[in-house]
Amino acid sequence: MYLLGFDIGSSSVKVSLLQGDNGECLASAFSPRQEMSISARVAGWAEQDPEGWWHHLKLALKEVLTVSGIDSGAIGAVGISYQMHGLVMVDKNHQVIRPSIIWCDSRAAGIGEAAFRSIGGEKCLSHLLNSPGNFTASKLRWVKENEPDSYNRLYKIMLPGDYIAMKMSGEIRTTVTGLSEGILWDFSENSPAKLLLRHYGFEESMIPELVPVFGEQGRISASAAAELGLREGTLIAYRAGDQPNNALSLNVLQPGEVATTAGTSGVVYGVSGEIRFDPDSRVNTFAHVNHSAAKPRLGVLLCINGTGILNSWLKKTTGNLYSYDEMNRIAGEIPVGSGSVTILPFGNGAERVLKNRDIGASVSGLNFNMHHTGHLLRAAQEGIVFSFKYGMDVMESTGIHPRVIRAGKANMFLSPVFRETLAGITGATIELYNTDGSIGAARGAGIGSGYYASPDEAFRNLLKLETVEPDSAKTAQYMEAYEQWLSHLNSVINH
Repeated sequence: MYLLGFDIGSSSVKVSLLQGDNGECLASAFSPRQEMSISARVAGWAEQDPEGWWHHLKLALKEVLTVSGIDSGAIGAVGISYQMHGLVMVDKNHQVIRPSIIWCDSRAAGIGEAAFRSIGGEKCLSHLLNSPGNFTASKLRWVKENEPDSYNRLYKIMLPGDYIAMKMSGEIRTTVTGLSEGILWDFSENSPAKLLLRHYGFEESMIPELVPVFGEQGRISASAAAELGLREGTLIAYRAGDQPNNALSLNVLQPGEVATTAGTSGVVYGVSGEIRFDPDSRVNTFAHVNHSAAKPRLGVLLCINGTGILNSWLKKTTGNLYSYDEMNRIAGEIPVGSGSVTILPFGNGAERVLKNRDIGASVSGLNFNMHHTGHLLRAAQEGIVFSFKYGMDVMESTGIHPRVIRAGKANMFLSPVFRETLAGITGATIELYNTDGSIGAARGAGIGSGYYASPDEAFRNLLKLETVEPDSAKTAQYMEAYEQWLSHLNSVINH
């Protein structure tokens, strides 16, 4: 049997086809070739058209089916991974009402902070495990306050993956993990978060029907089958946000295990078996893919919005003179500390770890007579890693103490500077694997459909590509560079 995985990102949509019996990826494709556009009509806003995700999904899927040459009728199940926290609004005809307000949009931060104070911090954290912050529920409140015509047409709200599943099946459904990432799940009551719904003046009827993360979530409809080139009735067996899914793709399911990604944004995601939270809500706690009320499995998530997008910005700003591989090589020619140049990567909206401040990106220590492109390239990569270190220190208060960090060998982890700096500053061993979000979603579909008897069976062929151990000889250099970066951060925050 074949398994199909979709990963709906904000930069591109990726599709992978796996052969179920041996876990081999037969074909992968992504669309568009250049990054998808993000509309920012006002500083701090970020929107995308959900129809654009569907369009690029079809293009990538067509390429996968063409390259693999398989009979699509032999695909037994599909899984969906998606960019977290986005708000999709549809009317009774399942038509999108307005563009999706996506994860890096910061317009609702003030709304969430006001709700946190009004409801009470202790009550929010004990029930929701987070402040309402800038998440999906607060984004919807912004629409209610500022676009009443759009709000009055609302039938259901969805996360981006719910929208894709709706396009495939015609059914509007969601999961506990999805509601938790929107701060719409009450862990104390084990139900949709009535306390926040009441506070924001939302009807509970706008919440879709709940389905499990693993299991039957719908089937490909006749109309979608015609559009996609798939068999009508193909099972949709799994869906999860990109970070829980990334952890799944690395077989990070049990307490103490940690996964990380460094794409457009960067995430460190640790699994906990205890219901704990950061009292300042600088890192977030969501239901993991294998969470249940009887056996809690919670994902403690540190997100840095400005990660690979900083590297991408530098590439474009330097006139696209260098490929990413060349940028990594040039950065590697500069010693640890980047000649005292430091870069704060916080230029992609409000950062949760900074208590929802939007301080922007900035460069410090630049000397026109000493520094060149290489210093900037290394300082950017070090700055991203140091922002991880800053947030991981916060995560320790929730019981996450990483000694081994797993990641797919992709994006920023293709850079020796990036992965060696992360190992050096955290003291953790970095393990790199041959997986990504779309492959993880395909494996999730295998678990959800029952093709695999257990996650252990699903991941028996997961291949470790590389291990990066901390270089103790450079520990002092990394710490000195980090302290200089931290001084830069504190001066900007205090200013």
